[in-house]
Amino acid sequence: MKETREFLASLGYPMGDAHHLPTSSKRFPDGAQVRFEIPSVEGPNALAATLETAKEYGVTVHRVSQGSGIMMHTDSEIREMLELAVADGVEVSLFVGPRTTWDITAASHTPAGKGQALRHEGMDQLIYAIEDIKRGCRLGLRGVLIADEGLLAIVGQMRKAGQLPADLVVKGSVSLGAANPVSIKQMETLGADTYNVPTSLTLARLGAIREAVDMPIDIYVEAPDDFGGAVRFYEIPEIVRVVSPVYVKFGLRNAANVYPSGMHIEQMAIAQCKEKVRRAALGMEILERYYPEAIISKPGAAGLAVPVLR
Repeated sequence: MKETREFLASLGYPMGDAHHLPTSSKRFPDGAQVRFEIPSVEGPNALAATLETAKEYGVTVHRVSQGSGIMMHTDSEIREMLELAVADGVEVSLFVGPRTTWDITAASHTPAGKGQALRHEGMDQLIYAIEDIKRGCRLGLRGVLIADEGLLAIVGQMRKAGQLPADLVVKGSVSLGAANPVSIKQMETLGADTYNVPTSLTLARLGAIREAVDMPIDIYVEAPDDFGGAVRFYEIPEIVRVVSPVYVKFGLRNAANVYPSGMHIEQMAIAQCKEKVRRAALGMEILERYYPEAIISKPGAAGLAVPVLR
């Protein structure tokens, strides 16, 4: 294996997993090591409840993300979300709407086809996804969540060409599935600004990824059941030390899947958001107890995709 490891090193990649768990010297633009994300915040009422609960628990929420998709909200609902976020200096990252799970194919609902679930089938659906992003950006959105390599590549080129805002932050979804330093580096090259790694990666594997890429890494420290359900709160201090800059992401075990959300399940989605914030408070206490010197971003910090309202 020595020859293989040396060849990878010549390309700038780690020679193996980082079992020595080195401290990362990389940082967010504001010099911080860690930010906190609440996922599956489905709509303005869920966002309002999330921000209100965060104030109750003294939790700093840097980013909220949403899985139903831009297309599942009216203009006024999106504007309301963005206005709430601007007031608190919070990034909003909305998923791109049409994808295989919402399409006419049944393949994504089968055990063997789940890997293609959030990708875009055919050129028309890819165009629909681009239109979804353009609509969001016109309303002031500056954070989108993408789960298709082709869309990621096109969005990167559209930013360079001025077809999309230069300050649009592209978040690579956990559903993209890239799980090693080489594949995640390719996501960064394609245009990802931040990447959600698989939920089961060990600290040594995360450390190797950090050696290879500069963009922030997003990681569930509590994963939804359909992503394995791991609860890694006591690992948060080491995750922050080794993986910085990192978005620590609080999903929720034993929770209902709310995609696509809507008025028929809104109260459940809101209740789940409140509990995620409470979980975040538990995680922050552990970080403060075991790694009190960790540097946490302030609201509205540089690099956050806080909406731009006109």
